Amino acid sequence: MHNNYYFLRLLAPALSRHLAGYRVVTCFSQEKDELVIGFVKPSSSPTDEAAEFWLKAHLAGTQPLLSLPETFHRARQNSVDLLPDLLGLVVAEVDVTPNDRVLHLRFGGGAALLLKLFGPRPNAVFYPADPSAPAQLFQQRYTTDAALRAEPTRPDPMPAEVAAHPDPARLYPTLGEVPRQWLRHRSYDTAPQPTRVALLHEVLALLLAPPAFYITALEGRTRLSLLPVGTVEQTLPPDPVAALRAFVPLLLGRGAYEAELRQLQHTLEKRADESSTSASMARKRLHALEHEASYRQTADLIMAHLHQIPAGAAQVEVLDFYQHDQPRIIKLKPTETPQRTAQNLYRKAKNQQIEMQQLQERADKRETEALWCMERLEELPAITDLRTLRTWRKQHGLDPTLQAKAAASELPFKVFEDGGFTILVGRNAQNNDLLTQRYAHKDDLWLHAKDVSGSHVVIRQRPGHPVPAPVIERAAQLAAWYSRRQNDSLCPVTVTPKKYVRKPRGAEPGKVVVEREKVVLVVPSNPYERGS
Repeated sequence: MHNNYYFLRLLAPALSRHLAGYRVVTCFSQEKDELVIGFVKPSSSPTDEAAEFWLKAHLAGTQPLLSLPETFHRARQNSVDLLPDLLGLVVAEVDVTPNDRVLHLRFGGGAALLLKLFGPRPNAVFYPADPSAPAQLFQQRYTTDAALRAEPTRPDPMPAEVAAHPDPARLYPTLGEVPRQWLRHRSYDTAPQPTRVALLHEVLALLLAPPAFYITALEGRTRLSLLPVGTVEQTLPPDPVAALRAFVPLLLGRGAYEAELRQLQHTLEKRADESSTSASMARKRLHALEHEASYRQTADLIMAHLHQIPAGAAQVEVLDFYQHDQPRIIKLKPTETPQRTAQNLYRKAKNQQIEMQQLQERADKRETEALWCMERLEELPAITDLRTLRTWRKQHGLDPTLQAKAAASELPFKVFEDGGFTILVGRNAQNNDLLTQRYAHKDDLWLHAKDVSGSHVVIRQRPGHPVPAPVIERAAQLAAWYSRRQNDSLCPVTVTPKKYVRKPRGAEPGKVVVEREKVVLVVPSNPYERGS
């Protein structure tokens, strides 16, 4: 709640008391999106040192941060002076826009500096004392912020409106997440309307005059709170300046830990899900191979009934001794002898046995990996600091570079490498859906032979490295090769970023709609294997 209106409402008068009579002596930035302002109050005695006060605003992202360091040492390099018209101005008071997260530093003569502390577009706007002078923006790209001071304020709702509303908390959009959690823990959502009003008044009274401030851990984040919600780590006196000085260093120290912890948790959850999906598909394919008529059985039946197969027959009906002499129709090729057909089936049977063994191994391996990921996820809550987290991550081979290699090693697709890029090829219609809908990133390149059925092909992106034209051409050759145009002399292939590929609801497996496309013409082939 360090950027919540109710905290800023308490911070503004505290800053007024601290900064009254202080003069701005420096205003600069030495990091991107950082604004540092130094104030000094002249001493009353020549022998005393002048008092100083520092304000530092990090105005970026969705979580701007205001800190009040007791001392600050300006770097000699990479430091830029800002807002020169601010220098020399004396602080008159500090206030806040009603029901908004905009802090006003007002100076003698009518000048003002507004700190807009809500994301995703935080900013600082300086208004000179001369009303005809233009406003000066810290974030120049947010030009509409020049009119920030003239925007109308939002009044508090009327008591009668609160009493009559079925969900009165909705009338206070500035409450924020933590007060809503406080209400939720007290069964606000299921309470009758009069109880809701009473709970709302109770939480507002605590926000307007909190007995203490709290540093809490809530939903994986460290927070400065006016309410004891979550796991309370520290209880601080109700001094907003002292609370901010205690909270910000702790937050900055934990920021990297919490970000890496969330990323690691997301990675493990995704990896467990992908492993479970891969194992399930392998089990499904294995079950189908085990319960359908095998190539070997079909070949045995052909050889056992050679005497009743006429030359050039397209099919023959035989008694299947593997199925209690049930009649079965076997399709044949009129252009080859039954012996040749049986020979080809025996060869396929050998490959099928190898495939079944590989499917069993893949299913076992991926199930073990999914279980391993779930076990690691159970260990994460016990890791409470960044150093331990990084050591644990290294011990378990979870560095980002190692993760990328591990994820690519056991994908349920045909995998090719070309110039540092990974190319994935779907194996069938269901596998195409899995590749396009689950594995492909929105910025990956997606390829498919145009207007015919065939494999989906994906070139995985490498951030900062555009895919070279030769790699796209060879991937297009793969898309043509694994399609019904395999035997054509030339094949048109659709190439587009995956974000332009969508699957309509109810569409058959493998069917998609491409909204934007570029078409390349290639010779169907597999450039990564000889003889194709």
